[in-house]
Amino acid sequence: MSQLNWRKSTFSENQANCVEIAAAPDGIRMRESDEPDAVIHTTPAALGVLIGAIKAGRLDHTL
Repeated sequence: MSQLNWRKSTFSENQANCVEIAAAPDGIRMRESDEPDAVIHTTPAALGVLIGAIKAGRLDHTL
């Protein structure tokens, strides 16, 4: 996976615990910056649904 161009938000440029994403020939890869070997695979469409749900607050839960 070292050949992928991993990117994270400029809002978290100097922060730890950031989600990084990379485009791969067969989809999107995501990982947490503190666990770079734990990589998940998704599609652009599924990532778009996740981002939409986050922006809409549908994943906000109070305990």
